[in-house]
Amino acid sequence: MVGREDSVEEPLNREPPIKALVASFITKKDAYDRNHGAIRHLSASTHTVRVDGLVTTPLSLSIVQLQREYKQYEVTCALQCAGNRRHTMRTLLKEVEGIDWGDGAVMNCRWKGPKLRDVLLKAGIRTDMKQTLGGLRKMHVAFASHQECQEESWYGGSIELDRAMCEDADVLLALEMNGQTLSDTHGYPVRIIVPGIAGARSVKWVDGITVQQEESQNHYQQRDYKILPPEAVDMKTAEKFWDSSPPIQDMPVNSVIARPLSGEKVERSPQGTVTVEGYALPQGAQGPVMRVEVSGNEGISWLDAEIVEGKGEKWCWVLWRAHVKVEKGQRRLLSRATDQGGNAQKEHSQWNLRGVGYNGYGESRDVDVV
Repeated sequence: MVGREDSVEEPLNREPPIKALVASFITKKDAYDRNHGAIRHLSASTHTVRVDGLVTTPLSLSIVQLQREYKQYEVTCALQCAGNRRHTMRTLLKEVEGIDWGDGAVMNCRWKGPKLRDVLLKAGIRTDMKQTLGGLRKMHVAFASHQECQEESWYGGSIELDRAMCEDADVLLALEMNGQTLSDTHGYPVRIIVPGIAGARSVKWVDGITVQQEESQNHYQQRDYKILPPEAVDMKTAEKFWDSSPPIQDMPVNSVIARPLSGEKVERSPQGTVTVEGYALPQGAQGPVMRVEVSGNEGISWLDAEIVEGKGEKWCWVLWRAHVKVEKGQRRLLSRATDQGGNAQKEHSQWNLRGVGYNGYGESRDVDVV
């Protein structure tokens, strides 16, 4: 796991070994942690969530109210750090700024709680602000956790209001994870879960929800987690691009090879094949993953992998397996995924200074095939 500290200066940021991660369809242990400050330790008996802004009836909701006054929904979805696979971008393309995440900054879990939509309907969106669907798209829902962070005195993020109000978007105020009360590290007693969108917007320890006409003005929405243009080559040249670059929201279609890993020795079967396994993710709300292909000859030909778990699941990853014919020697294995929306991985994605949203082919390099 990457890092185990827990303070504002040294937040808890870690990921599991990739083989351990894909051992289970549901991530029950060793889920990745991404923080910008210390872990909050809150009491469910006193914690409240304030709902305000452009609403007709501001609310102050206790955890008991969230449990008893709203219908509870269970949603299984992958939650992914925007910087997942940053190490690959750094090593294959060019140096980037940020934690050197490998392929394990993702988890696939069952989340349970009321839908954000139901809470906002109870609060009432101001009718003078939602004349048309186009008007809804210009509005946002901002989430806040009032804790000291590395770059800000609180943590915040936002999504568009139309995403929050879409019944099929399944945005939750999650109270449970995998059938158990949230742990402190994963946002106890309540957190936001936004399927398909970068994990930075699924705010933990949420205590404020605000309907507003602009995005969250928090540092982590405005000055981080953005795919800056290639002209931003360092933090100095990035300055003029922060305001004009949109925050990353929907995560891209992706796949990763978990077995064999780069540099490992593997033995071919009597049929001359090597077993290759991994995970794949759909883009945003355009799941499920429909197809995963694997190549053992530098992309000259591709073999359809078997989707072992997660087939037909809109928000989830899939776990896949393929038996690929490979010649003996030092080989590179590749994977690529396609989702229901037709989004397909390309060999590489755009380099950006913060190293977010990388979704080039999954690959294992220098595999010693014997």
